Amino acid sequence: MAGHIQDRWFKTDTTADGKTTRVKSDRHGTGLRYRARYVGPDGTEKSKSFPDGKKRLAEKWLSAIETDMTRGQYTDPKSVRITFQQYAEKWLDTKTSSPMARKELGRRLRLHVYPVLGTRPVGTFRPEHIRELLAALEAKRGVGPAYARNIFADVQSVLSAAVDDSLLSRNPCSARTVRRPKPDAHPVVPWVPAQVFAVRAALLDRYRAMVDVGAGCGLRQGEVFGLAEDALSADGRTLHVVRQIKHVEGHPVFDLPKGGKKRDVPLPGSVAEALRAHMDACKPVEITLPWGVPEGPKVSARLIFTAEQGGIVWRSNFNGKEWKPALAAAGLIPAADDDGKYALARERGMHALRHFYASALLDAGENIKAVSEYMGHADPGLTLRVYAHLMPDSRERARRAIDTVFQRLSRGDHGPQTAQ
Repeated sequence: MAGHIQDRWFKTDTTADGKTTRVKSDRHGTGLRYRARYVGPDGTEKSKSFPDGKKRLAEKWLSAIETDMTRGQYTDPKSVRITFQQYAEKWLDTKTSSPMARKELGRRLRLHVYPVLGTRPVGTFRPEHIRELLAALEAKRGVGPAYARNIFADVQSVLSAAVDDSLLSRNPCSARTVRRPKPDAHPVVPWVPAQVFAVRAALLDRYRAMVDVGAGCGLRQGEVFGLAEDALSADGRTLHVVRQIKHVEGHPVFDLPKGGKKRDVPLPGSVAEALRAHMDACKPVEITLPWGVPEGPKVSARLIFTAEQGGIVWRSNFNGKEWKPALAAAGLIPAADDDGKYALARERGMHALRHFYASALLDAGENIKAVSEYMGHADPGLTLRVYAHLMPDSRERARRAIDTVFQRLSRGDHGPQTAQ
């Protein structure tokens, strides 16, 4: 049996002749009599107390602990006292990712997970509780499949850490009956050039070059907003994507591009010319923002795109007051209603310019690895999953390749049967 059982109502004394005898302790008759004790996998002592007359129950408890350890199913008894929220917040404090990532992850947990699972003890988690969370996310307005996948991944990470800390025997997120939210099944349908230029023409002059950069270099919206003079290479042929503007709990900050990866993108001459014309008309403005988080160190950059008042371009203002009216003018979404509000246009955001960029490169025969690098994706596999359907059909190329080989063999009086 793992550990031992202490009888706290008696103690062992040694008599004058060297013999041992059991005598009543100072706490005899008061409190819980038996304390079952053992050393856990982490090297610390664990214990549980039982009342008088329940020594057999204490023995069974220790026996069950020993069985769980042998089977690799041991969980720390304190796991039934630590709630998911308490453990998740402690886990967040020890994560080594960027402060920005921690804040965003914490925000998702607070908004969408704690209201459902926050008070549940970690050691009591079962697959049914994860299914309950997924059902709540599916019913929640404004939580799409992609966002729900992120939230699910957050919970899975927290519970994986709980397994590592012996607070949980297995991660319920991995159960067969728990179905991870599926990504949107709708394939990307890129804009045609006429749609890109129609949106561009409907924007104010000071924002039109944003379309050139988004569609011509594949930058994300935050990267466009954070583009500064130092982004242009000396020879005007490369765009250095080194920062973006993000909003952390409502506060704008400078940060590295998504994934913490800087990158260089080929700068087409037409886009370079559009940027030069824009900077002649709207001079870059030095903007100072904290780096990474609102309390981060202050960093300055001479931004190429700024608002009419001279400050940063705020995402919410730009999307609602500039981008959606331009989409409506281009016929991509309905006109505003009587209250001046536009319909949701999630698939028509500035990200559509990145889709156009990817489709143009793939249609021109650029390889998927280069496209992935230029777009700042984590790996070419991601690019392939999103844009594989846009790649030119390879069947005709295959026919031409084999025909060329066979025709060359035929001219040498050899038939295809000799090409072994």
